[in-house]
Amino acid sequence: MGALFYGLFQMLGYEGETPSRQSAGSFGKLRASAGATRLDFMTSTPAFKRVLLKISGEALAANQGFGVETVRIHEVAAELADVHKLGVQLAIVVGGGNFFRGVAQQAKDMDRVSADHMGMLATVINALALQDALEKQGVYTRVQTAIEMNQVAEPFIRRRAIRHLEKGRVVIFAGGTGNPYFSTDTAASLRAMEIKAEAILKATKVDGIYDADPMKVDGAKKFNHISYMDVLKLGLKVMDSTAISLCKDNNLPIIVFNLNQHGNIRRVVLGEKIGSTVSA
Repeated sequence: MGALFYGLFQMLGYEGETPSRQSAGSFGKLRASAGATRLDFMTSTPAFKRVLLKISGEALAANQGFGVETVRIHEVAAELADVHKLGVQLAIVVGGGNFFRGVAQQAKDMDRVSADHMGMLATVINALALQDALEKQGVYTRVQTAIEMNQVAEPFIRRRAIRHLEKGRVVIFAGGTGNPYFSTDTAASLRAMEIKAEAILKATKVDGIYDADPMKVDGAKKFNHISYMDVLKLGLKVMDSTAISLCKDNNLPIIVFNLNQHGNIRRVVLGEKIGSTVSA
């Protein structure tokens, strides 16, 4: 009987090993394969269902300092597309500092309201550029503006924005809050709460929050975790005080990380402990 089974195993291509050894080996390989699949599944499970990403306008300008740098915006779009494939609902608020900033030196002799309106229009330019780059990655994207410009983008309507996210589209919020004297950081906090995001991901050029500018001060101390109150007390330039206060009042965590390191957006979404976290 044993010889019969051995002959059958040889016919099936299991030569050189006894049936018991081959079966054990096959089972071991299967178990290892299943373990690897399970590990891949676990490491690809997002920590968040819905997030809002805040990107500065300067991040899109890269080293050229002004405007939109073509290679860089497509790199960012590719990373966002990778995160989108994980099934995360992704909203974005983009700044406009690569074109115009209402509180910058270039606006010092201007009326603040007019300067802020120009800054809002700069964010719309960036939003349209990012939308184009994302759609080239095959990601359906909608731009919603705080100031109505129907020929260019949708007006911001909260329920419509949430519906877009539920349908798997990326939503880019442009135009800030639509009001002067409020930054795009405050717009990010406001929009995140309106769409019920689980966290704000603040993409910057440094790898977290420091007690001083790490690019200017040697030995600046990094905070892996810091409370809202400590950010306000220490006057840290994470986001403006209005944005931090909004997040504090609504218990919305902020994760600050380095956008310039490839793959960091995905790492944050998957729950990897990088950068700095602001929470209660």
